[in-house]
Amino acid sequence: MRFGAIAGTAMFGALLSAAVTSSATAQISDDKVKIGLLGDQSGMSADVAGKGAIVAARLAVQDFGGTVRGKPIEIVDADTFGKPDVASAIARRWFDVEQVDAVTDLPFTSVAMAVVEIAKTADRTAMVASAASSDLTGKACSPVSTHWADDTYALSVSTAKAIVGSGGDSWYFMTADYVFGHALERDATEAIKAAGGSVVGSVRHPLNTADFSSFLLQAQQSKAKIIGLASVGADTINAIKQASEFGIVAGGQRLAGLLVFISDIHSLGQPVAQGLVVSEGFYWDQNDKSRAWSKRFFDQFGKMPTKAQAATYTAITQYLHAVDATGTDEAKAVNVQMKKMPVDFFGRQGSIRRDGRVLYDMTLYQVKPPAESRYAWDYYKEIGSIPKEQAFRPEKDGGCPLVQ
Repeated sequence: MRFGAIAGTAMFGALLSAAVTSSATAQISDDKVKIGLLGDQSGMSADVAGKGAIVAARLAVQDFGGTVRGKPIEIVDADTFGKPDVASAIARRWFDVEQVDAVTDLPFTSVAMAVVEIAKTADRTAMVASAASSDLTGKACSPVSTHWADDTYALSVSTAKAIVGSGGDSWYFMTADYVFGHALERDATEAIKAAGGSVVGSVRHPLNTADFSSFLLQAQQSKAKIIGLASVGADTINAIKQASEFGIVAGGQRLAGLLVFISDIHSLGQPVAQGLVVSEGFYWDQNDKSRAWSKRFFDQFGKMPTKAQAATYTAITQYLHAVDATGTDEAKAVNVQMKKMPVDFFGRQGSIRRDGRVLYDMTLYQVKPPAESRYAWDYYKEIGSIPKEQAFRPEKDGGCPLVQ
């Protein structure tokens, strides 16, 4: 009897253990971890993230080992064409039908905000690696979203303060007429005024316009020392090219690109871009770890990574570690864990706040003259740095309901 009781107890314990293991395993929904990249693969921001973000995502999965808790990791992707309605339809299908657990990339603020809201309703994770509006961790914050891109506040504080401090104290804005451009102008204006500068005027241009002549003429006539470009991607590239053709810099005014990617510099060429001051949370040549990863990326993609592509890699890596630590892909649990863990931002330690803002040091760079470059893609020289605690908007000032 005594042996039978012991045997029965042992069997019960084994069954209970198996049940617990089975229950924990079942928390990985659909027996896989599925991550979707909603990007701009064919439009004005295709070089910023686009197909390069897919390469970065696959590198993250490869480096993690291809599985988490014994379950395969799958990457899917789709082109939003920069349209929030298209992005919303894809996100709903992914979440409701195709069992996608998390989305990332998300260029354009309107796209990111729409998808974050859908992810919150569906209890899925959203990691914004491309869109830059600081509102994503303000009024639009969510318990299931994190913001990995350099945001409009950090870009403004870094670039505007440095330029005002070097004598560029009067500004005129050429602003892309949509929610991101408005946010960038707003945050930059506050930073300029806080640094002792002034904004003498602004003009708004259509998204993805080809002709900047009338807008540049107004900026030229303003006599402002600095023409601030509150735009991104092709708009920024075209504005800088046409400003060069107009002889604006030769005439004594300076350009400030508030959101500039290394892909923009590559498209412009150093003779046109030299002297431009930019802020970056990531530059491929910033340290040994970033160089090693970027060279692997280059071998697969033929270009050095942008900061948005690097952010995609880092976000997915953090997400997978959180899934592994919690044993689930349930969005709220995973996002709580993501915020508990330090972030490895290519050799720089970062963190994630309650409002979803990912914190890391920002660096100020100036585009080198061609004669100073030692090798291909050697475009930037460091001229300053901003610690993460100073670079990003204080959590209490953002208006995020999660921290009130």
